[in-house]
Amino acid sequence: MEQSKELDVDVRRSPSSHDAELADFDALPQEKKGTKEDQQNMWRMGKVQELRRNFRFITMFGFSMILMATWEVALGVSTIGLLNGGTAGLIWMFFITWMGFLAVNTSMAEMGSMAPTSGGQYHWVSEFAPREHQQFLSYVIGWLCVLAWQASAAATSFMAGTMIQGLLVLNYPGYVFERWHGTLLVFAVAGFAVLFNTVLAKKLPLIEGVVLVIHLFGFFAILVPLWVLGPRGDARTVFTEFSNFTGWNSAGTATIVGVLGAILPLLGGDAPVHLSEELRDASATLPKTMIFSTFANGLLGWIMIISFCFCLGDLTAAISTPTGYAFIEVFYNATGSYAGTNAMCSLVIFMSIFCNLSIVATASRQLYSFARDQGVPFSKWLSYVPPRWDVPLPAILFSFIVSCLLSLINIGSTIAFNIINSISVAALLSSYMVSIGCIIAKRLRGEPMLPSKFVLGKWGLPLNIVSMVFLAFLFVMSFWPTGPRPNAAGMNWSILVYGVIIVVSLIYFYFRGRHVYAGPVEYVRKSA
Repeated sequence: MEQSKELDVDVRRSPSSHDAELADFDALPQEKKGTKEDQQNMWRMGKVQELRRNFRFITMFGFSMILMATWEVALGVSTIGLLNGGTAGLIWMFFITWMGFLAVNTSMAEMGSMAPTSGGQYHWVSEFAPREHQQFLSYVIGWLCVLAWQASAAATSFMAGTMIQGLLVLNYPGYVFERWHGTLLVFAVAGFAVLFNTVLAKKLPLIEGVVLVIHLFGFFAILVPLWVLGPRGDARTVFTEFSNFTGWNSAGTATIVGVLGAILPLLGGDAPVHLSEELRDASATLPKTMIFSTFANGLLGWIMIISFCFCLGDLTAAISTPTGYAFIEVFYNATGSYAGTNAMCSLVIFMSIFCNLSIVATASRQLYSFARDQGVPFSKWLSYVPPRWDVPLPAILFSFIVSCLLSLINIGSTIAFNIINSISVAALLSSYMVSIGCIIAKRLRGEPMLPSKFVLGKWGLPLNIVSMVFLAFLFVMSFWPTGPRPNAAGMNWSILVYGVIIVVSLIYFYFRGRHVYAGPVEYVRKSA
């Protein structure tokens, strides 16, 4: 561990050395400068400022809102909840999940304020876990975060691509729905995300701000036609009738299984953390972004879900639509017009594409950070930032390749989307649980917290415990199949993929990782 020895010397630097290094930060180009607090945080964490700090609160808020794209994704995955729980199940599981994620993201917002770094969860685990477990736990969580965000990028590009295919089915009755067509469309969506994250990277904050306006106004552009033109359901039926179309022994069990349809629109509240090295005054702005975007997106999503369920019409027809997406069928029944349906669906597809764009940005930054700490093979290449690009170009290209490869599952399996989503959900929930678990242990031991601009105080421990209970439930449910007694094609194989990634990471750790991966805490400077 030669690197660790060098770092041990590094953390005992004198105050004058500290001042000299902060002066080096002052010499950075204007586009990379942050506040004095940003410079202090990067110095404390032992990181070099390589990325531009061109995000502010509004643009980062827009980034987070678009990445979660809650009301759009809620429409896209509504079939999952309708099959398992019906309208009442979809509405109430969404509300419960929204409340749970408010607690989770508030807990993570405090940690993000303490250590605003692209590493996010694996960095927090490295700093907050007991000394003897820091290296191993942070290493495993780093791998799970890589898996989660890479799978999320594939899942959202898959959803956008197959939505386009669903519109083709609606408009051209003679069109044969071939799964490989959807895979090619996934390639196109993933390629679009690469274009914006590389060639147009400097304009990304501006683009996110513009798309945020579309996200907000588009909400009403969908909501108003549904209420004015669509059928009106009975309130008692919509809010209290739970359905079971998948053969579980009760509607209650089916409703619990259908929680995946509520998780997906609300997952990803940690995304701003992974761009915190591109955010000005990150320790103060990051918590506000995470909490406000979770509340605002959840509210929009819940209103949209309620409206969608009221205007659903024939539930059986909606879930058995040949388009593959219930919302396309509902839009057509409401408007009775191909043109109107195409316009409304195009808005949802447009937002899904930009959701994927934001997720690719997050996935590449998280991978870049973990590679920077030598946590993955080819670390030097994956952590490289070309000087004139100021973005982790190899990591972005890697994310594109992974999205394309995972989308190939679709050719052989009709439930590919659920598998990919389950992988990303389980991996991301794991990272949340371990990082929050570490902060709980720290609080129970009475250890001092790192200084931050956002402090939960006496509410910290109760909120952390509620978050852990909620996450444990979601984690178990993320591995369940959509129906009982599934055959090989209907099985949720995400647990196998999850297990394989864990095994691969442990093998790499044993043979190489433990020799080169010190963990972010080893770079942290203890003296000011």
